[in-house]
Parts: sequence; C-alpha cells; structure tokens
Amino acid sequence: MVKVHYIHHSAFAVEFEEKILIFDYFDPARMPEYPFTGHLPDLGGKKVYFFASHKHRDHFDIDILHVMEKEPYVRYILSKDTKMSGNFLKKHGFVPDQVKACVKYVTPISDYEVDDLKIHTLRSTDEGVAFVVETEGRTIYHAGDLHWWQMQGVGELVNGRSEKEYKHQLRYLEGKLVNYAFVVMDPRLGPDQFLGFDYFMKKVLADHVFPMHMWQQLGLIRQYKSRSDNKSFTDRVVDITEENQIFTF
Repeated sequence: MVKVHYIHHSAFAVEFEEKILIFDYFDPARMPEYPFTGHLPDLGGKKVYFFASHKHRDHFDIDILHVMEKEPYVRYILSKDTKMSGNFLKKHGFVPDQVKACVKYVTPISDYEVDDLKIHTLRSTDEGVAFVVETEGRTIYHAGDLHWWQMQGVGELVNGRSEKEYKHQLRYLEGKLVNYAFVVMDPRLGPDQFLGFDYFMKKVLADHVFPMHMWQQLGLIRQYKSRSDNKSFTDRVVDITEENQIFTF
C-alpha cells in the first residue's frame, strides 16, 4: 500500500511502509499572503527523504533541516541552487558538518543513488530540477517548476524556448510507466493554464497524475476534466479537493 499526501501547493509526500518521500515542502508561514494550511504528515519513525526542486520560497524551506534533529533517519536531496554556506547554516542554528552528512545536492540531467532510491534529474524551464525517483518498483515524477510556461506579454522568443525545452525534457519520460506524477497546472497563465499539463497527459503514461502549483485554485482540476472527453486522461487525473488530503493506492 502506498499513501500520497497532498500537503499544499507543490508539496506532496509519498508514503511507503518503511519510508516517506516529501517533495517541495515549505511551512505556510513562509508565504503569509496565501492561507496555506498544509502540514507535514506523521513521520512515524520511518526513513524520511526530503526533496527540493529549487530555492523559490514556495518550493524550499530551510527549516526542513530541523527534522533531522527529531527523526532517527533523514536524508535531503536538494537542487544545487539551494546550497548554503557553513556560515549561513551556523547563523540559522545548524551544525554544518551534520547538514553535510545528510544532504545530497543535485544538478540537472544527472543520476544519483541515495539508499535504495534511484534518482534522475531533469532540467527545469524555470529554476533547478525536476525529479524522477524509482523505489520499491514504483516510479515517481515531481516536476518542480518544469513546465511549458506560455506567458502573455513576454514575446514569442521566450515562450518558444520554454515550449522547446519542456518538450525536450519530457522525452526522458516517454515510454516509461510513471506511477505517481505531480505536474504543474498554473492559473496565472490564463488561457494557457492547461497547455503544459495537457501535453504531459498526451506524452507520458502515468497511472495517477496530481495537478499542483495551482495557488489554491483546486477548482482548476474540475475545469480541466470537464473540458476533456478523453476518459484515458480524466480517469488518471486525481481529484484534489483540499489541503492535507490523503490518497491510498
């Protein structure tokens, strides 16, 4: 049995019997302009693996490092752009050597192994990386900010680069079976808010696809599903209705 916890925004936890993988978590206090209410699930003494795709405050929170002080086994897989100097860590109350022993900094288009996790990184179209993680016979994809950022008013050159790079990065997933995918659906893109998500659905075989990065506009999921008559798409898109929601597979 696998549990997927929707925490908030782009933060999810994938819980196995003996370990839990947590992606892009931040404390709601980091973004007081949004009434986020998500919280970390009960870690229950399991092995804990934190992932952060990049340093934006809606994806990374330095305070996740405090979890190592409370739990018996914690590891961090962090995009290299989050890297903090020893002096910075000391200033914020951490012991640099302890952090170094628990953290693996990662760069785009690279492969890593952390315990039994096999990790491949993709290059984001914004900052940092996206993660493809294989463990216990399951494959997990977390996009971070890898997305087809089709934005109004920035010009065809910028949008064209985003489209090209997004499609290029997703080629890695074509032909693979992804069990749990966390994919951007951003309302700030207006008429193009479903563009990147729709492309992912067409190109990647994923059992369960969780929209994310919706800035609390969870109604976008219903909108997306109502505009499509393709059941092979809609049946795979997970209906998230509230923060701290748990799905069991």
